[in-house]
Amino acid sequence: MKRSSTSSPAAPTPSTPGPLAVLVVALLIPLLSSPAVGQPIQNAEHTAESVGSAVSSALSRPEFDGSLWGVVVAEAETGQILHARNGSTNATPASNMKLFTAAAALDRLGPDFRYTTTVFRGGPVEDGVLRGPLVVRGAGDPSLGDTDPDPTAVFRLWADSLRAAGIRRIDGDIVGDDDIFDDQPLGKGWSWDDTPYYYAAEIGGLVYHRNVIDLTVRGQDESMPARLSWTPVNTGYVNVVNRSVTSGPGTRKDEDYRRLHGTNTIHVRTTVPPGGLEREELTITNPTLFLTHVLREVLIDEGIAVTGSPVDVDNMAIKPDYATPAFSPVASYTSPPMSDLVATINEDSDNLYAEQILRTLAVHAAPDASHLEPGSAERGAVVVKSVAAQAGVDTSRVEVADGSGLSRHNLVSAEATVKLLRHMWNHPNRAVRRSFLESLPLGGRDGTLEYRFRGNASAGRNVRAKTGTLSNVSALSGFVTRGDGTPLVFSIMCINHTTRGSTVRRAQDRIVNALARL
Repeated sequence: MKRSSTSSPAAPTPSTPGPLAVLVVALLIPLLSSPAVGQPIQNAEHTAESVGSAVSSALSRPEFDGSLWGVVVAEAETGQILHARNGSTNATPASNMKLFTAAAALDRLGPDFRYTTTVFRGGPVEDGVLRGPLVVRGAGDPSLGDTDPDPTAVFRLWADSLRAAGIRRIDGDIVGDDDIFDDQPLGKGWSWDDTPYYYAAEIGGLVYHRNVIDLTVRGQDESMPARLSWTPVNTGYVNVVNRSVTSGPGTRKDEDYRRLHGTNTIHVRTTVPPGGLEREELTITNPTLFLTHVLREVLIDEGIAVTGSPVDVDNMAIKPDYATPAFSPVASYTSPPMSDLVATINEDSDNLYAEQILRTLAVHAAPDASHLEPGSAERGAVVVKSVAAQAGVDTSRVEVADGSGLSRHNLVSAEATVKLLRHMWNHPNRAVRRSFLESLPLGGRDGTLEYRFRGNASAGRNVRAKTGTLSNVSALSGFVTRGDGTPLVFSIMCINHTTRGSTVRRAQDRIVNALARL
C-alpha cells in the first residue's frame, strides 16, 4: 500500500490488469529478461576490470577520507562476483535492513497474507443499547487508518456495522486489545530525540493512522500565533501547545516541534510567514489508547452514544475471552495483501510497517522459541535470520536489532546483502520473486529513488534498489541491467562519512550508472 493511496476495509482483487499493472510489468522487463539470443556476453575479466575502475573512480575522493565503503557487484543469475571491496566487512545498513525484513515476510507469510482486525461486542444488545464493552482486537496491522484524505473512514464503516447490528448506544468502555505483540514500543537502540517524528512512531499490536497526527501550521497576521489544525478529527488525545509565530512577509519557515517524552503534549514553536503553510507528522504515545480515543470520538460524531471511556486491555482486571458467547464479532477491517505492505516498506521506506511486520513474523512464522517473548522483535529476528541463512548468509555475522534499520545495532555486510538479493531474484516462487522486485523503487520514477537517476542517467528506469540513510551512513542495494541484458545485483554501503549525504549518494549513483553502461 503506497502512502498516497487509499484503502478500503476489504481491498478488492481486480479480475483483469489495468493500465497501471501493464505499466509496472513493462518497467520490469529489463530486469526480468535474460540476454537476447545472439547478444555477445562480455569477457568476464574485462567486465570485472571495468567495474573495479568505475568503483575506484567514484570513491577516490578526499571527502571520503576516514569513511569505509563496502561494495559488492555480482551477476544476479550466476552469482559470479565482478567486484568486491570490503565486501565481508559489517556495516550499519540503515534502511537496507528492510530488504531482509521484506524478504522474510514474502517468503514465510506469502504475498497474499492479510491482517484482519476484529471488533467485538462484549455483552448483549437490549433496545439498541450494548450492555458491555466494545473491544477492538488488534492483529498488528500497520495499515489501519492509513488512508487519505479521511483516516476515520474505517471507523465510520464500523459505525455503520454497529447500527446494522442494532446498536445505538454503548453502555461500556471502548477497549483496545494489543496483546498479539509484546509491549516494547520502540526498537532496540533507537535515539530518544527521534521519537517525536513519524519515522520513529511507536510499535504495537494495535496501530491507527501510523500512530501519528498530521499537524498543519498556517501563518496569520505578522506577529500573531499561527493557526494549528490536525487530523484525525482534531482529536483531543493530544494536547497541542501553540507557541508558533507568524513572521514577516518573505521570511523563511523555521520548524520546531517537541513532544514531551512519555506524554501526548506537543509544543509547536514553528515560525511561518503570513499565508505560509507547514505540515508535519508527529507521533503519539500509547497507540492503543490513541485508537480507542479516536474511535470513541468518531462513534459519538456518528450518533452512537458512548458512556464509557477509552481503555487499554492491559489495564483490565479480567481480559476478554473471545471464545465465550459473551463476545461476538460485529465489524472488521482486512488489510491490503502483504505484497502491497512490502511495497510500502521498500518504496516509501516506512519504518513502522517494517517493525509491525517483523513482529508479525514472530507471531505467525517463528519456530518454537520459548525463551523469547511472543510477538517480539527478537523472535521475529529469528525468522529473518532463517531466511538469510537460506540465501547462504553466515548469520553468525549478522545482527538483526530491528526490522526497519533505524537502530545502529544492526550489522550486515554488502556481501550478505547481495546474497539475499540473489536469493530473491532466483526465488522458486515466482509470485514471491515478482512481489519483492516490484516493491523496490525504480530509478528516476518513484519512492526514494524518484529524484535519483533522472534525465539521461544510464540507470534511469533500469535500476531497482533500496536506499538507506542515517547520520554518517548511506547505502544503496538492488538490481540493474547492463547493456548486454545481463542482470546485475549490487550493494554499496558507506559508513563513518563526514561529508554531505548528497555527495555520498552521487558516488553511489556514478557506480550504478557505470554498471548500466557495461
